Amino acid sequence: MSGFHLAQLNVARLAAPYESPQIAGFRDNLDRINALAEDSPGFVWRAVGTGFDSDKPGGDIDPLILPNMSVWESAEALAAFVYRSGHMAIFKARHDWFEPITQASFVLWWIPAGTLPTRLDAFARLDHLRAHGPSSHAFDFRTRFPAPALIDSMKAAP
Repeated sequence: MSGFHLAQLNVARLAAPYESPQIAGFRDNLDRINALAEDSPGFVWRAVGTGFDSDKPGGDIDPLILPNMSVWESAEALAAFVYRSGHMAIFKARHDWFEPITQASFVLWWIPAGTLPTRLDAFARLDHLRAHGPSSHAFDFRTRFPAPALIDSMKAAP
């Protein structure tokens, strides 16, 4: 295991206000899905509070934008939660609650184990991905980069 964890930010824009009946299916499952994430192998941490909980939007962005930020031991652990758990049914229904995605809305990056990402850094990483495409600084599931310790050890190998 490397000395790094994988941070992720994803953002989505609601198709209607959070309190709207249109969003009820999402709203009614949010606590269950968050608990599922927290109980998943490889889960480390998730951001909570103002700017991350759907009923407490951040004042610095559109209140219909819902960010989700978490830290995982590996990309494989995060992918298992996203694509091979009870989260998948909610993920498939996202079109019922969120506006269509028109630009990158999900970003991954490595952080030293034992540290937590900041909201400011997370949004900067997403902006970087949108502006420059995937790199070791900010990437996505399609174009993954190994943890820095693995990169360093691969460079040192003969």
